[in-house]
Amino acid sequence: MRFSALIVLSIFVAGCATIVKGTTQVVAIDTPGAPGAACELSSPGIGSRSVVTPATIELDKSQHNVAVTCRKPCFQDAVAMIPSYTEGMAAGNVIAGGVIGLGVDAATGAMNKYADRTSVTMIPVQGCRA
Repeated sequence: MRFSALIVLSIFVAGCATIVKGTTQVVAIDTPGAPGAACELSSPGIGSRSVVTPATIELDKSQHNVAVTCRKPCFQDAVAMIPSYTEGMAAGNVIAGGVIGLGVDAATGAMNKYADRTSVTMIPVQGCRA
């Protein structure tokens, strides 16, 4: 009976960040001075997603940074990066959940976190009238 209880407990603890932090995150994207820009976000972790600024978008967490490319008439195309960081909880998971817990969190992306807000600076094209 104790062995069964131990197995059940280890399954619940196995993916600590997966349970506590989740596998998705809402990220805000803005283009100050150029609202309405069409931005494409891409990475191996999220694939390709599109938004119009200002925007918030829910992304699947992963270890990969997210490339952002924004376009708007009369502005130069602009690029930025949404960095992916390792959650501090990952270290605690090694102690509490062991290798299995770390593996679960790594596989689900839960041990990663994106920057909450990204501003993409767009430069106006001189003399352009849209």
